[in-house]
Amino acid sequence: MRYLIFSIAFLLINFLSYAQSQFIHVDQFGYYNDAPKVAVLSNPQTGYNSALSYTAPANLEVIDNNTMQVVFTASPTVWNGGSTHSQSGDSGWWFDFSSVTQSGEYYVNDPVNNEQSAVFVINDNPYLEVLKASVKMFYYNRCNMPKTAPSADANWVDGDNFNNALQDYNCRYIYDSSNATLEKDLSGGWFDAGDYNKYIPFVYNVAHNLLSAYEMNPNLFTDNWNIPESGNGLPDLLDELKWELDWMMKMANPDGSVHIKMGSQNHSENASSPPSANVDQRFYGPTCTAASVTLASNFAHAAVVFNKIIGYENYTNSLQTTSIAAYNYALNAFNNGTLQFDCDDGSIVSGDADLNADEQLESLIVAAVYLFELTGDIAYSNFVVNNAPSIEPLSNGFWGPYKVSIQDALLRYGTLPNADAAFASTVTNSLAAAVSNNWDGFFGMNDWSLYRDHIPDWSYHWGSNKPKAGYGCLNQTIAQYGIGNDAINQQQKAEEVLHSFHGLNPLGVVYLSNMYGFGAERSCNEIYHLWFQDGTDYDNAQTSLYGPAPGYVPGGPNSYFGNTNLVPPYGQPPMKSYLDYNDGWPLNSWEITEPSITYQAMYVRLIANVIGLRGYPDPTTMTANVAIDDACINVYPNPASNYFVIHGELCNYRIEILNSAGQLVQSIPNVGAEQIIDISTLGLGLYFVRMENLSNNALSFQTILKQ
Repeated sequence: MRYLIFSIAFLLINFLSYAQSQFIHVDQFGYYNDAPKVAVLSNPQTGYNSALSYTAPANLEVIDNNTMQVVFTASPTVWNGGSTHSQSGDSGWWFDFSSVTQSGEYYVNDPVNNEQSAVFVINDNPYLEVLKASVKMFYYNRCNMPKTAPSADANWVDGDNFNNALQDYNCRYIYDSSNATLEKDLSGGWFDAGDYNKYIPFVYNVAHNLLSAYEMNPNLFTDNWNIPESGNGLPDLLDELKWELDWMMKMANPDGSVHIKMGSQNHSENASSPPSANVDQRFYGPTCTAASVTLASNFAHAAVVFNKIIGYENYTNSLQTTSIAAYNYALNAFNNGTLQFDCDDGSIVSGDADLNADEQLESLIVAAVYLFELTGDIAYSNFVVNNAPSIEPLSNGFWGPYKVSIQDALLRYGTLPNADAAFASTVTNSLAAAVSNNWDGFFGMNDWSLYRDHIPDWSYHWGSNKPKAGYGCLNQTIAQYGIGNDAINQQQKAEEVLHSFHGLNPLGVVYLSNMYGFGAERSCNEIYHLWFQDGTDYDNAQTSLYGPAPGYVPGGPNSYFGNTNLVPPYGQPPMKSYLDYNDGWPLNSWEITEPSITYQAMYVRLIANVIGLRGYPDPTTMTANVAIDDACINVYPNPASNYFVIHGELCNYRIEILNSAGQLVQSIPNVGAEQIIDISTLGLGLYFVRMENLSNNALSFQTILKQ
């Protein structure tokens, strides 16, 4: 009962802290001008909020948040005859305001019940800063790097971590920890999830998804996203990924064997906040074939990408050589029947990084596809053709969100010179059959979900946000390859899945941490992460000193949550099986709110592809002087020290300076043709100058670096 009282009280506090309606759900960041725009109105029937009640009025309004004028009025449409949506426990209505296309800030208003949605924007670029925040998660999760300005916001500055004696720079073997001759420099890489450990097999889908996001949108990922490597000529997403790849290289041995993971030997060690506070010894684990197949596939794909970047020829060769060595090492084990399936005995906590036989064969096949692309060696093609039919998706015809990396590789194989045409047809025919049958309703848009984001019930498990984003990515993939001849419908499904992450869900919560500075009105306040753990200054975005860093994707609703005393998340409809908390045992928040680089990468791929499809500003203008409408506005000097100048016709403009977390730090009067902006009191780092023409709501951002 104590847990029940706690959770209900927490939810009430959470809801009462916001003006945003509990019943009107929108994408809190916004919509593209020409995109479909449908708000969901909910009337709870089952679940923790079933005592609440809402009835939609005959008409709702869209209000311009600047002029407070009604710009659109229409009637909502009852969903599915008024029935209850079992996944959410809600009945409801859809309110379509797609005809509102003028750029600006708006909210949906219920004038009868006095309920208002979150404020959102409509423009040609609503998600770019959200994408940047989600990619920045990887920077904050970097191991063996201090977090310093300007890359780190002042709230999340921290010293170097895990560079003490017998930690990452002189790491010892877990089974022979007194042997100094076995010390290795295993520095670099990312913390995997909510702990500070680093695992090779868990990088498998992460690297492939980030590489695929880049390949689909190379012009989106520029070199000015405010990480330490910004300005070095390499797109910042690839710089971030290289931080992980370089660590993986250290985990590999010349013979192709690869150590499976490294970290602490028990949960009580290296469990302090912030990361720099940890001084306990760290260890590396044994070499395992699961690690070799992972590295082989990741490095082969990375070599394909880096091979197209001038100046990275040597790095590409190193990736390819190391990939081939790992591939051959694992291939030999595969041929000899000596793949290892119980190699990780848990001596290093916590996740079991072993892979089963199908998973290791899958990674070998993926590696073979990219090595075939790199080398043209027919032996790699033969391995794919001879072995892929025995595993999912070809073995059972199931194309879903759990095998995205091999699905990508198999479809890609058919585009390569000298690919086996018959096998390539087998692949596309298998996917086409799955799309045509669509037994579970996750290909393309339908009305199965009140919240327009249908996925099967069984995907609301531990880490559900990964497959949720994966269903969106899968729809983008089939649209890319023209499977099913319904690309517009498939792409819309991906956008609706993205909206569900941004607040269009039964809780009305943005499933990203601490995004208030980016436009969210109800965001995840707590996540289970050792840095941002319960009781620290980083505990809660609303009530602690700093809160967690922005942009982390938590695990998501988990209808299989194990603690029956904590209601919610226990005992709820699948989509309501969530609680905004970060308590440890026995409340076990890691089953709900722990982030992971695997969830993060899938979300990054989803949002990047939505942006890429809809378009984004010319990247050449993103760091140059900007123009708003017909009035040229110049911002200089950049970088700046104590002041900068905004020059142009500034009448009827709203001008604001935001810090790198998106928080307002200064408002500027908008009179005259020139403004000299004093920034002497601001700390060093990156700032955004937000300029909005109040006459027509045209909006633009300029970055300024104070140094």
